[in-house]
Amino acid sequence: LAAAGLETQAWDISPVVLQQLAAQAAAQGLVIHTRECDVSAQPPAPASFDVIVVSRFLDRELFPALLAALRRQGLLFYQTFTADKDPAVGPSSPDYLLRRGELLRLCAGLRPVLYREEGRLGDLQRGFRNEAMLIACNN
Repeated sequence: LAAAGLETQAWDISPVVLQQLAAQAAAQGLVIHTRECDVSAQPPAPASFDVIVVSRFLDRELFPALLAALRRQGLLFYQTFTADKDPAVGPSSPDYLLRRGELLRLCAGLRPVLYREEGRLGDLQRGFRNEAMLIACNN
């Protein structure tokens, strides 16, 4: 997003991850504003973002605030682990694993643009596995 010229923020609870990201961004001449925070305790303000990207994180109670943080026509890119996954990959606790179709239900107020969740169908050595992915628009 920063490489595309968008003002970009990265939020994480880990200062180590944020320091690594800031160093990588600086090495590429990119500006990324980092914020160390627990997003579950300090969610983004309503209508504060045009694009929100969430990767490999799940707090079901955060979804109302997350969806409210999108501006009109804003996009949500969300990708995280599913219960229908290889047991050796990702978290093991069901608290951090999406059930089949759950990401669509959690984002029911948005218009899906793209959704993938192949789980354990077909050739497990190929394709997108172990996670669900949603790109959705706030109309």
